[in-house]
Amino acid sequence: MEEKSYKEYLNDVSTFIFDVDGVLTDGNVIVTTKGEMLRRMNIKDGYALKTAIDHGYNVCIISGGSNEGVRSRLRGLGVTDIFLGVSNKIEKLNDYLDMYNIDSKKAMYMGDDIPDLEVMQMVALPCCPQDAAPEIKSICKYVSHKNGGKGAVRDVIEQVLKVQGKWVKNFDAKYD
Repeated sequence: MEEKSYKEYLNDVSTFIFDVDGVLTDGNVIVTTKGEMLRRMNIKDGYALKTAIDHGYNVCIISGGSNEGVRSRLRGLGVTDIFLGVSNKIEKLNDYLDMYNIDSKKAMYMGDDIPDLEVMQMVALPCCPQDAAPEIKSICKYVSHKNGGKGAVRDVIEQVLKVQGKWVKNFDAKYD
């Protein structure tokens, strides 16, 4: 049997799951003299997250990092399922899917490095940014043309919403 292309999975996606560092951020951390760790997030990724939530998609964050600034930013976008400081991502994913009775065949997970490897194999559509680790790229059904923190999240959300007719409605009519 021939493997489905990633585009064939887009119609079924109801749930977006993301790692933070290297996916929603570029993976760099600025350490201040007070020991504070600062991260940069992409505004376009934020817009896509908010748009997905506004259209009723499940959006979940599962990260090993525990920066409260990240939690604050994501809450401001409307993300309610934010799990930071997670050491066992497989257990957290299973808990999340069970909590909302979500079929893993309708979920996509975007990760970028080894801690995401096994958990990504539990969903129908494992995805990663262009600059993900080679081991991650090798198991992904979709590798974004964008790097982490540079629009990879927007890329995958926009593709799903476009296929499902929920992105920008009447866009072509406005600009004919």
